[in-house]
Amino acid sequence: MENDRYQSPLSERYASKEMQYVFSPEKKFRTWRRLWIALAETEKELGLPITEEQIAELKAHKDDINFEDAKAREKEVRHDVMSHVYAYGLQCPKAKGIIHLGATSCFVGDNTDIILMHEALGIVRNKLVNVIAKMADFAEEYKDLPTLAFTHFQPAQPTTVGKRATLWMQEFMMDVDDLDYVRGSLKLLGSKGTTGTQASFLELFEGKHDVIDKIDPMIAEKMGFAACYPVSGQTYSRKVDARVLNVLAGIAQSAHKFSNDIRLLQHLKEVEEPFEKHQIGSSAMAYKRNPMRSERIASLSRYVMTDALNPAITSATQWFERTLDDSANKRLSVPEAFLAVDGILDLCLNVSDGLKVYDKVILKHLMAELPFMATENIMMDAVKKGGDRQELHEKIRVLSMEAGRNVKEEGKDNNLLELIAADETFQLTLEELKASMDPAKYVGRAPYQTEKYLEDVIRPFLKANEDVMGMTAQINV
Repeated sequence: MENDRYQSPLSERYASKEMQYVFSPEKKFRTWRRLWIALAETEKELGLPITEEQIAELKAHKDDINFEDAKAREKEVRHDVMSHVYAYGLQCPKAKGIIHLGATSCFVGDNTDIILMHEALGIVRNKLVNVIAKMADFAEEYKDLPTLAFTHFQPAQPTTVGKRATLWMQEFMMDVDDLDYVRGSLKLLGSKGTTGTQASFLELFEGKHDVIDKIDPMIAEKMGFAACYPVSGQTYSRKVDARVLNVLAGIAQSAHKFSNDIRLLQHLKEVEEPFEKHQIGSSAMAYKRNPMRSERIASLSRYVMTDALNPAITSATQWFERTLDDSANKRLSVPEAFLAVDGILDLCLNVSDGLKVYDKVILKHLMAELPFMATENIMMDAVKKGGDRQELHEKIRVLSMEAGRNVKEEGKDNNLLELIAADETFQLTLEELKASMDPAKYVGRAPYQTEKYLEDVIRPFLKANEDVMGMTAQINV
């Protein structure tokens, strides 16, 4: 590592080696050479005078890239594609004349971008599957554990810890659906020429439109794609990048929501993210256990959500058949979004795999609020003993306000049950009231909903994707 220049935190701290390789120079230029081979093979098969010997020479040097030759050439000509055409030609003197024949720079640049995004989306999808699997295990384990639910971060009707996890999973499942749709719709640019008219191929193939029609499908097949975009300018539409980063931004939204919930629950001391034996929570306060992984998820997620604006603006401002104000932006915005989401999902996997649940704290918080939430049931029990509903409703309202003042103004425990028991209108003893305070009676269908969601949606999904399950995340810092 060189310490005298800027190093991207995405590479040094957050993203996996697997994702970093997808956007590495080696992967990029190896893909360029695969595309040049596919073009040469296609042109040979369609009748141009290209020999097997030339193709073989290109294949022999497809992976041993002479980077130094390309760098030296680029200093002279200020053109990355032509520099690599030149460097490849040095290694392949017999094939030098047919490398990049009829193509423009976007043939390698844009097709490679699509290929790399397609591969990177596959890595993201696999990690999403594994995050969902860990959350499913968590939901299954805690589907029956009652917990205080919140609306507006104010105590509301109880739910279960497992049911809350289904809300996280459902958002990530939406992301899988979006990813599958966009990834499945990706097409190559093909070889369209300078303004998308394939004029150079019209010259090469002497005006034979039926032959030229075969070029893009043949290249797509050789590169493992179903098709190329039917029309284009010099580039594929930059709306493609916007669609892809919208998927990544959606994943970031889901991850951010999950991490926020964990941070709030850790504040309440109900649920805690993993904390290692020698981990330091604060340089000043040695006792602290900060939710640093969840905070990092939120931090990186905000980066991705705002980064998605880059391709959106680029797409909106392209002129006619192309401008070059997309290039520098794409080199940053697209790879960094993938690297950040890769790091986010590793963190989500790590956190969801090691969540610590403090059920006694959860019960304590729930029981402090449950008397308020049980008042409707208490009122119904009192009606059964001959009470007047309207009178009881008013009594409960008044006593609830008094108990609330005791909690907020005097710092006392919730004594609503004692107040109700002392009021003869209700004809209920304290023992009878406490007997009705079983938290499981107040969670509604949460356990059933959790199990049904796992059974109907999650388990079939995981079964269909079991070949990519079993990942663990390496967190660098």
